[in-house]
Amino acid sequence: MGEAAEAAGISERAAYKWLARYDQDGEAGLIDRSSRPYSVPVRVPEDRVSVIAGLRRVRMTGVQIAEALSMPASTVATVLRRLGMGRLKDLEPEEPPNRNERRHPGELLHIDVKKLGRFSTPGHRAHRDRSRRSRQAGWEFVHVCVDDATRVAYVEVLGDEKAVTAVGFLRRAVAFYRSLGVQVQRVMTDNGSPYVSYAHAAACRALGLRHIRTPGPTGRARTARPSDSSGPYSTSASTRRFTRAPSNAGRRSGRGWSVTTSEDPMGA
Repeated sequence: MGEAAEAAGISERAAYKWLARYDQDGEAGLIDRSSRPYSVPVRVPEDRVSVIAGLRRVRMTGVQIAEALSMPASTVATVLRRLGMGRLKDLEPEEPPNRNERRHPGELLHIDVKKLGRFSTPGHRAHRDRSRRSRQAGWEFVHVCVDDATRVAYVEVLGDEKAVTAVGFLRRAVAFYRSLGVQVQRVMTDNGSPYVSYAHAAACRALGLRHIRTPGPTGRARTARPSDSSGPYSTSASTRRFTRAPSNAGRRSGRGWSVTTSEDPMGA
């Protein structure tokens, strides 16, 4: 037994313990067990725990409860933590989720733009050399449109974020949703220069859309925008367009990206 214990890297006493467990329970006895003791003689009685919980519900602090029950404050604190009542906010009822969400598809579209830098050579995460950079490689602009009710997204990678480009993207996005049987009513954007232009306002009027502007990036479009961390071996713009596309996006010939949808994407 001593040689077996030495080979296993344990003491001879531990080896006899595991052998006894195997003789008693078989292989099931070799599974790790909890180190929690079977009994705790000094454990706070359940009736006293109920009193502590009741006093805590009337907003008494742990110190006040300890003084009222003549108990150590540390013991009261331990009981409150075990009951999940240690913090005052744990006593408040959980608020229902407050989802700012439209009921029907097309009631509101969120539109935003993400500016991404191009690169022609692998990044430093691939070759560990920060002196090798893709200088003057230009930029790509990911225009994102997300339906507020269904989260169905329409995305294109375009060459700029000028007003005429934003207007063209808006028209194609509205046409895309109409192809799914959705009548768009409103669009929400930030106060970026393409969205405060006269051309964009005229396009909204021509399409029969109400334009809502927010001070900052729109929430739905912001969460749907591709992240700025493509793989370290992505070198070409076409590869980056693929890696940056949202998970529910598909290839759109000639322009960028649009959504690959299920048979009834607006039925959610």
